[in-house]
Amino acid sequence: MQEGQNRAFRRRQERIERRQPSLLFPVPPAPETAAFARPALRRIRASLGSRASRSTLPAHVIGSRGFTLIEVLVVVVILGILAGLIVPRIMDRPDQARVVAAKNDIHAITNALKLYRLDNGTYPSADQGLTALVRKPETGEVPRNWKSGGYLERLPKDPWGGDYQYLNPGIHGEVDVLSLGADRQPGGEGYNADIGSWDAN
Repeated sequence: MQEGQNRAFRRRQERIERRQPSLLFPVPPAPETAAFARPALRRIRASLGSRASRSTLPAHVIGSRGFTLIEVLVVVVILGILAGLIVPRIMDRPDQARVVAAKNDIHAITNALKLYRLDNGTYPSADQGLTALVRKPETGEVPRNWKSGGYLERLPKDPWGGDYQYLNPGIHGEVDVLSLGADRQPGGEGYNADIGSWDAN
């Protein structure tokens, strides 16, 4: 009896398959439909891929942008202002250092002249000049107690390469020692002005 039921079931199944062949064997789509669908699918895949790649980028990278022309000009103007304030001060440093060095030299020469006078009773004459502090004078009034080895190891040049001037009698004091400044000419203003023993302290 079981075998008969199985045969009946198979016959019903065969009748169903003959009546509905399209369900068991789907009809492939027409070539025109497939050709039309392929470009659309490619566009969809490309769009999804670009969105996915954007979502993986950091937020600060996505929102970043370059400098505008106005921003660049503002930075250039600020740098120009800073350069105008700082560069002149830097350029003045060497001249300021030379003035300080000249004052130090004049102060040392003035002290040596005072020692010379203390030993010998008078300052060197104008003809003997500052050389009398390094070598014992042999003309004019020869010093009686000239210090062995001299009062200066050497006679320096001023920071601009000129000779220090010696006046006896002086204009501002009993004797004057001075540098003619950057221009090596009497008088002048600024760094060209004379630097003397009267303002060396």
